[in-house]
Amino acid sequence: MHFNGRSPVRRSFLHSFAITLLALTLLAAQDGNEQTGAGNPAPRAGDYSERPDQPYTPVSRDSQLRSPAYRISSPGFVSVQVNIDSLGQNIVGDAANEPSIAVDPNNPARMAIGWRQFDTVNNNFRQAGFAFTSDSGQTWAFPGVIEPGVFRSDPVLSFDSQGNFYYNSLTVAGSNFNCDVFRSQDGGVTWDNGAFAQGGDKQWMAIDRTGGLGEGHVYAYWTQNFSVCFPGFFTRSTDEGASYQNCTTIPNEPFWGTLDVGPGGELYVGGSTGFNFVVAKSSTARDSAQSVSWDFATPVNLGGSISSFNGPGSPNPDGLLGQTWIAVDRSGGPNNGNVYLLCSVEPFSGNDPLDVMFSRSTDGGLTWSTPIRINDDLSNTAWQWFGTMSVAPTGRIDVVWLDTRDNPGSFNSSLYYSFSSDGGLTWSANERLSTAFDPHLGWPNQNKMGDYFDMVSDSLGAHLAWAATFNGEQDVYYGRILTPLTGIAQGNTPDGAPVQFRLAQNYPNPFNPATTLPFRIANRGMVKLTIYDAAGREVKTLVREELSPGEYEVQWDGADNTGAPVSSGVYLYRINAANKYTETRKMVLMR
Repeated sequence: MHFNGRSPVRRSFLHSFAITLLALTLLAAQDGNEQTGAGNPAPRAGDYSERPDQPYTPVSRDSQLRSPAYRISSPGFVSVQVNIDSLGQNIVGDAANEPSIAVDPNNPARMAIGWRQFDTVNNNFRQAGFAFTSDSGQTWAFPGVIEPGVFRSDPVLSFDSQGNFYYNSLTVAGSNFNCDVFRSQDGGVTWDNGAFAQGGDKQWMAIDRTGGLGEGHVYAYWTQNFSVCFPGFFTRSTDEGASYQNCTTIPNEPFWGTLDVGPGGELYVGGSTGFNFVVAKSSTARDSAQSVSWDFATPVNLGGSISSFNGPGSPNPDGLLGQTWIAVDRSGGPNNGNVYLLCSVEPFSGNDPLDVMFSRSTDGGLTWSTPIRINDDLSNTAWQWFGTMSVAPTGRIDVVWLDTRDNPGSFNSSLYYSFSSDGGLTWSANERLSTAFDPHLGWPNQNKMGDYFDMVSDSLGAHLAWAATFNGEQDVYYGRILTPLTGIAQGNTPDGAPVQFRLAQNYPNPFNPATTLPFRIANRGMVKLTIYDAAGREVKTLVREELSPGEYEVQWDGADNTGAPVSSGVYLYRINAANKYTETRKMVLMR
């Protein structure tokens, strides 16, 4: 039987957890044997916390077996395993989950991913694992953990405008939770000793990259009931992460959520309140001369409540089924300043266990739209969990999640994707990116796959850090999504005959020194055809003019916009035609 967490015992606990300021000892005193109506244990205080319950046991990586690393390669999605050895092999018997990603905005080929590293699946002790790449995610190096033998969890990565990476990590000091933020100036290859950043369980972090008054400010908040500075659960750094200020509170006490910065440096926090959600806004956080105050905290209806700790009748028994995501459009375009909220929720109505729901605000978070369901399946039995959102510099909204629709009656899940190019009014058809995997495999003495994925969008698509069990154990993956995955727009020729827009594969491919790019236009309009390198940087614009319907070919001679030859490697070419059709393909130049 599927347990979907509708028991009044579970709901009343979440509600009281969100709106009261009970001490940890009071929560721990609850009866751990209390049963819900579906026959599963009610959540206990320990379910919400990250505490070491097994000692650190050193494990020699060299002594562990190896197996082939798993890889996905399709026209619109490539994914490679990150927690690998120096030869790119999977390390058998370890576990990695709850990944977060940082991308250098000045050199997108440089990225880092952090995760909860379990050196052996037989021990619950976790550390701050990390890996880095300098070739756009084609290969990854996994040196180990930031602090060997130190208990660490809840990894959250971010980056500033200069390309410095930040790694926020939860640990336990005595009976207190607290966080340290480590900083890397070399793309995640090495990390400093970390700065004490207040903190508590389920923290998240955001960095101001707007170039304004708050440039470089680091913001973080976490669950109030598990805070090192209770009742405070928010902090700010105004010196680029060197130090963090005393804790303050946020109205309505949101939890299990995220933060983002608006185009003017205003700060937004989104989180759950148990039954519903809340978004708080601060206009003073950007000003280091002022203390942080909050303009308002607005309730937001996502058509359901956040879901967690649902026991063996769910895909992630002892974890969240997805956290609350908030993101702001900073594109400078027609939707600039829009604020978006998304979460995998248990619907208030119907029998569907979990849906990915979205709402938007066009007035700076004051009012919110009626919630929209992103998953387009017709089933009311599928779990759409770990919903994750990010917004591209162009204003496109990207969403991924795990989905059981292809495997009715089981928890086997595939990665799915959808995007919106009009500020969340309409969404693309759902795209399945991966085959299914069993999320109940490889539990490292903790019955979950972590609590979240993480994603950073750019003009071409999204960089994704996610976890799966394709190797029969929990592993962390980097995914590159190219948007959109398929071209579907149609039009008509001048004589009324239907014709499709189409960007064909270049030929020859691989090529040297030149290649031909064919495409078809269905309606008269402006056409732009652009070459990008693997890091998403523009190399050359081949076409930028108004064209009539018809078939065309254009050649690329392997040179950039200045006429200088480019080096061997993978390149992307993207067409945007008549504001109706966009498609991206890959090609290989071999000098």
